[in-house]
Amino acid sequence: MYCLQWLLPVLLIPKPLNPALWFNHSMFMGFYLLSFLLERKPCTICALVFLAALFLICYSCWGNCFLYHCHCQDAALPDTAHDPAIVGT
Repeated sequence: MYCLQWLLPVLLIPKPLNPALWFNHSMFMGFYLLSFLLERKPCTICALVFLAALFLICYSCWGNCFLYHCHCQDAALPDTAHDPAIVGT
């Protein structure tokens, strides 16, 4: 799992608020992932864990997906996201 320490920051870097920077952000992340996979050659388990986490983040529609064209750009947050009882815990 040593390989994951270089992949986890990709999941933690937030998507820019300015839509004009989304393309640059997605290109940077794509080139970083490509160069990492070619240079470091992570183990299969680390690559599968990372790809599963990336898929779940992009599929959840919470706005953290680094891909430029996400399938749910105008999706609203669930009702529980604005519930003060849940947010305060």
